[in-house]
Amino acid sequence: MQQPFIRAALATLTLAAVLPLTAQAADAAPKRVAVTAIVEHPALDAARDGVRDELKAAGYEVGKNLSFEYQSAQGNTGTAAQIARKFVGARPDAIVAIATPSAQAAVAATRDIPVVFSAVTDPVAARLVKSWQPAGGNVTGVSDASPLDKHLELIKRVRPEVKKVGVIYNPGEANSVAIVEALKKACAAAGLTLVEGAAPRTVDVPGAAQSLVGKADVIYAPTDNNVMSAFEGIVKVAQQAKLPVVAADTDAVKRGAVAALGLNYYDLGRQTGKLVVRVLHGEKPGAIAAQTSQQFELHVNPDAARKQGVTLPEDLLKTAKLVAQQ
Repeated sequence: MQQPFIRAALATLTLAAVLPLTAQAADAAPKRVAVTAIVEHPALDAARDGVRDELKAAGYEVGKNLSFEYQSAQGNTGTAAQIARKFVGARPDAIVAIATPSAQAAVAATRDIPVVFSAVTDPVAARLVKSWQPAGGNVTGVSDASPLDKHLELIKRVRPEVKKVGVIYNPGEANSVAIVEALKKACAAAGLTLVEGAAPRTVDVPGAAQSLVGKADVIYAPTDNNVMSAFEGIVKVAQQAKLPVVAADTDAVKRGAVAALGLNYYDLGRQTGKLVVRVLHGEKPGAIAAQTSQQFELHVNPDAARKQGVTLPEDLLKTAKLVAQQ
């Protein structure tokens, strides 16, 4: 008569023992993070590396408990959309989209898989999120918004007599359009005139730079993916025309910009990675407000300055975090 009770008790004990093991197995299942960028260049590559390293610091290591897939769209928005659809079909735990076109493609492709963007200047203007506050949905991320007023101050220190600022950008990229619209207002407030050079494709960048010769006193290079992918073409024109280039991306200084005040994109990637970790731990992206970074660095290049017809003031050199040599 006691055997049924014994069997029931044993079954209960067995179930109790199995459940924790099952839960542990679920917890130990490798997380899958799919990363895409619109193009490969030093800033976006650094952001990608920062995401990966932050995941590792949080205990997610590739080959152990993390699958980390990366694909570049090579500057093609159609390819970005294809990559986004492929990632959505694979159902990863999170998609990390670096730069505005890739982020827009990922957000358009899914409404349930978490998307964490990085290096997007204005996620609201790009329609990735409804506001800078937690707005529900499946999207959050980190902006690389530029301090345009400080950039104009830097331009005046590089060339005090400046009256006209030339800017090269892709008019088909929401990120860049938002920058130029804000730059128009900032220039007007600073008593400067903005001259635009459109570069819809990477191959158009040198021509856009050439179009500014004789029309601008300084070339401003924003965080535009076409601009940064073909930056050496701008530098070549700038050296021939003695037209200094000031950039929003500090990596541009090693490539020939006179000066830049910008974010450290590796640190931006680490900041993005922290949001990815929160998502992997179960937080809803829509409950996490989009973030910005305020940690800007000044990099200068005296050799590039001389080649582009200006001499950097000593006080600027002394305050720079990095003094590069071209």
